Amino acid sequence: MNGSNAPAGSDAPARPDVPKELLPLLGSDEEVVAFFAGVADLDATDPASHQLEDGVRLASGARLEQFARAGSGDAFCFVGEGGEERPVVYVSLDGVAGPLAIGLRELARLCLVAPWWRDAPGRTAQELQTVADEYREHTPDIDRRRERAARALGLDPAELPSEATVLARLVELSRGPVATDCLVVGYEGDPLDPLFDAIPVHP
Repeated sequence: MNGSNAPAGSDAPARPDVPKELLPLLGSDEEVVAFFAGVADLDATDPASHQLEDGVRLASGARLEQFARAGSGDAFCFVGEGGEERPVVYVSLDGVAGPLAIGLRELARLCLVAPWWRDAPGRTAQELQTVADEYREHTPDIDRRRERAARALGLDPAELPSEATVLARLVELSRGPVATDCLVVGYEGDPLDPLFDAIPVHP
């Protein structure tokens, strides 16, 4: 990512160094906060205030660490021990939960590409396009804000995945072994409902 993969003897300029950690930027960089908190509804500006409700935990007994929240109070959490490479799950106050990404960098790409991802379950491709159009209508400068936030995170806006790709990835995570490892249970030990049981890909 920093140009070290360029062919020997290449005169191509090295790409700017990619930040080693994204979480500090999500909570402090003006351009990043403007997009993630203001558009994607992921607020990491005050980590100390992010606490899961009592009794909400992983079925596996692994650590569930909240690092950001939505305006509704829903939680973005790391799973297990380690750094930003850990799986990320979303825990809703409505009693649903599920994996969103493997690592914070993948979550950032999801939010940059499809900040409306919460509206995906149960909708057709045409309905999803309507949701995306509404986001653009309510935030006419969304492309500019996305580009500035991506660059601040060391991501090339031109290399971001497509909306179809990030939604397909959500389905993959929700049906694979990651979903088992990231199973969240509530107060009485019952599993919360899956966040993404299915996302239709056809109109």
